[in-house]
Amino acid sequence: MSSHNESAVAQNHVHRDEVGAKMGMWLFLFTELLLFGGLFLVYAVYRYQYPDQFHLAGMELNTGIGTLNTIILLTSSLTVALSIAAIQKRNKFLSVLMLTLTLTFALMFMVNKYFEWSAKFSHGIYPGSEELLSLPNGQILFFGLYYVMTGLHGLHVVIGIIILSIILVMIIKDKITYDNYTKLENSGLYWHLVDLIWIFLFPLFYLIQ
Repeated sequence: MSSHNESAVAQNHVHRDEVGAKMGMWLFLFTELLLFGGLFLVYAVYRYQYPDQFHLAGMELNTGIGTLNTIILLTSSLTVALSIAAIQKRNKFLSVLMLTLTLTFALMFMVNKYFEWSAKFSHGIYPGSEELLSLPNGQILFFGLYYVMTGLHGLHVVIGIIILSIILVMIIKDKITYDNYTKLENSGLYWHLVDLIWIFLFPLFYLIQ
């Protein structure tokens, strides 16, 4: 009887840990939304003040690359969701495959972002450059926000790559299984947030043309 009670207590303890981990992740995601929400408000204020100059500055961005990166991130959100579904169905191979694809898409996103930023730098459009500072205030503000917001988002992508890589190793080593996948689920939530933020960044900067 005593051993039965101890087993029940242990199960409840694990359950509370999982619930606490999920609540902690949702609180963290909320603080991230507050951070980017503040930046979106700043963007809205300056865009209202300089609509024409924001439009002109937006024409300097490559809509094709922005669209491609949007497709890449949307697909990566699908693959991370499929990875979670696979581990729930005890399909370790499929879960590993889908998470590997997610990481591949994430790296593709960063490579595209590298070439995009490199093109801007080669044209002299980067923070503090003479070329940028010679532009009207509205365009300076546009590119300032562009670098801050897409740069911060890129940092989140890099963090996501590191986290998902660790999770991938844990799945391979059977530290994450069909009955213990909270870490994978929370990592998936973080990645969905990264995707969601980009869904807002894309039209604000690339579709303003």
